[in-house]
Amino acid sequence: MTGTRALVGDGSYDWPEGPWLRANMVATVDGSGQGPDGRTGSINNPVDHEVFQGLRASADAILVGAGTARAEGYGPVATPIVVVSASGALPETMQDAPDGSVRLVHGGDADHLRAMLAGLRADGFDHIVCEGGPALLGDLFRAGLVDELCATVVPRLIAGDGLRIVTGEPVDVRLELTSLLEAGGTLLARWRVVRLPGTSEP
Repeated sequence: MTGTRALVGDGSYDWPEGPWLRANMVATVDGSGQGPDGRTGSINNPVDHEVFQGLRASADAILVGAGTARAEGYGPVATPIVVVSASGALPETMQDAPDGSVRLVHGGDADHLRAMLAGLRADGFDHIVCEGGPALLGDLFRAGLVDELCATVVPRLIAGDGLRIVTGEPVDVRLELTSLLEAGGTLLARWRVVRLPGTSEP
């Protein structure tokens, strides 16, 4: 990435060995995870987009909530997409996707999410990147299923009532900064979830 400075760590986005769930989200300096139109696509920039595409290309599967897929106009991409839907409905833009490129799963409680993730890993999807939305990401954090958060902060202020990158019931997850890059004022951080000793819970 041209003009990038590594402030912490080596700036690598390599995946660790074994199963790993990585969340990738973007926000403005004042904490909004979406623009005035309700889309993250209206706040990201070329720096964030480069990381976004790189994480997608290196993942075994993309995990996303149906509401986010619908709002952002998701369509088929080279990496398989797993859509989590409470209603069981696939977004219109994805209904004509080639067989096997999009998988629809039903949302649910923490046990349901754990079973869903175990099923994906049984099918060979070890490296999964979750692209939100904020409600799904909150549920995954509360279930103790997220291993890492890649968080981009773009150099913009927009005010308004935009959602944060994680919503829902309160959650307290300890994070360790493993990498921080700067490119043109955009900050690209990698935060590893710190597990309590002797447990799988954050």
